[in-house]
Amino acid sequence: MTMTPLIFDLQTIRHSCSHIMAQAVKELWPDVKVAIGPAIDDGFYYDFDKKEPFLDEDLKLIEKAMQKIINKNLPIVQSFMKKAEAIKFFNAQGEKYKVELVENLEDENVSIYTTGDNAFVDLCKGPHVSYTGEIKAFKLLSVAGAYWRGDEKRESLQRIYGTCFATKEELQKYLTVLEEAKKRDHRVLGKQLDLFNFYHETAGGGLVFYHTNGAIVRKIIEDYIYAQNIRRGYQPVITPHVLKGKLWQQSGHMGYYRDNMYFLEIDNEEFAVKPMNCPGHMLIYNSSMHSYREMPLRMAELGTVYRYEKAGVLHGLLRVRGFTQDDAHIFCREDQVKEEIKGVIDYVFDVMKDFGFKNIDIELSTRPEKFIGKVDNWDLATQALQEALKEKNLVYTVHEGEGAFYGPKIDFKLRDALNRLWQCSTIQCDFALPERFDLKYIAEDGTAKRPIMIHRAIFGSIERFFGTLIEHYGGAFPSWLAPVQVAIIPIKDTHYNYAIKIKQDLQNNNVRVIMDDRNESLNKRIRENTVKKIPYILVVGDKEAQEQTVAVRKYSAQGEQKIISFEQFIQDLDQEIKNKQF
Repeated sequence: MTMTPLIFDLQTIRHSCSHIMAQAVKELWPDVKVAIGPAIDDGFYYDFDKKEPFLDEDLKLIEKAMQKIINKNLPIVQSFMKKAEAIKFFNAQGEKYKVELVENLEDENVSIYTTGDNAFVDLCKGPHVSYTGEIKAFKLLSVAGAYWRGDEKRESLQRIYGTCFATKEELQKYLTVLEEAKKRDHRVLGKQLDLFNFYHETAGGGLVFYHTNGAIVRKIIEDYIYAQNIRRGYQPVITPHVLKGKLWQQSGHMGYYRDNMYFLEIDNEEFAVKPMNCPGHMLIYNSSMHSYREMPLRMAELGTVYRYEKAGVLHGLLRVRGFTQDDAHIFCREDQVKEEIKGVIDYVFDVMKDFGFKNIDIELSTRPEKFIGKVDNWDLATQALQEALKEKNLVYTVHEGEGAFYGPKIDFKLRDALNRLWQCSTIQCDFALPERFDLKYIAEDGTAKRPIMIHRAIFGSIERFFGTLIEHYGGAFPSWLAPVQVAIIPIKDTHYNYAIKIKQDLQNNNVRVIMDDRNESLNKRIRENTVKKIPYILVVGDKEAQEQTVAVRKYSAQGEQKIISFEQFIQDLDQEIKNKQF
């Protein structure tokens, strides 16, 4: 009789592969202590306590040892121990991290998995595949530092990352995407294109320095969203970077975010550097009385905030300590909430279309365990978000218990050119903070009523969105976003005057342009400006100067060159920029 093989989900396969990796490491280095090894979104990892660092060649050794374990097709069997017995067992093995994990378990029955004839025994709730041979395609990827329990005051460990798929074809497809992702890494391109830098040693980690090219792109993004806000009826405001600690106690941030906030003392009183902009906007709202006729009142700010992030999680522009939110708060009547949410949803999709993002995943997050406000109001806020999404005919997933402490939220995640997800826009519906700050407006019947506050950010943060754009385009920005839109290369000195003339004409048409008249070969100058991913290179020589034309090399055309009149080039470029073509 033919047995039908069991089919396991990817999480189970990857979790099992992480344990096989731990077994291989223990076989190669018996003195190494093992910590934890979960499956993650794109693979798995395992943390190890090893005195010497893992080297690239070590990963190859581990892969070979893993393959031997897989080839043996060893059974992976679950059993249970009493808590005291498990502590005694792992103590005897010298596995102190496992002992600590068991000690923190509430259940008296501890789940244990054994591979083969006691070849490897690990603490784990599972599930796992039944036999090691069911692992078909895996690859170890990298080594990184980690802290035990994520606490930088605890032991320093080494984390080996890997990935695993059901088939070799799926694995190869993933590795190909991973290779392309390395080429698009915004940290590498940030230096290559002279966009930004981090001077960790001299200035501190997680603080961004924008060089000229990066500052230009950032200014384009900021000017764009400022103009969009004005079109949509938002009133610009600016709030201070430092506010009294009492204000953050009133808002609730002190209780929920204190470990991520920066504090200082001024005039014997505690102040905090703002981690968010909402309390400042509520103070502005409360500075005058408002009528129901003013609603909705929309305030917007490009507000720079600071949050303490552990050094180990800082990641280029995507995870920083100082960043700017394109923040806004909409104060509205209860009967306006749903329509305002729908308006922000439209806003998100309009903006992302302009920046070249076509595919967006949507998540709705509901009330967490720790929250402020009344449950009834939370239910109303959640209902408003759900109804808005349904009336816009949008598909979304629900994440129970992952809302902000003051309200449920909708998150928008962009899919980039490699189909990777990036956290971006957010909409949060808040009944609680208006109550804490005693916000009011005069209703049509003359009574004082409480407004509802909608928090929203379109980009999320300028830094993260900038990093996303770099990786989405691989640094080759569309012409309307590019820090330098045109490079002019005169072939010889005799063509200099014509090059200067067309440069001036381009500048008069608000085009960002440079001229490369260095004493280098033409091919070298073309090559170096191409490496900078400048959208257009204009080469001019005798014929071009005589006929008032330009030899156009478009970056996206991969080296093709065409000759057109300079007047036509300006007209085409102007339309391309105005229409935000890609």
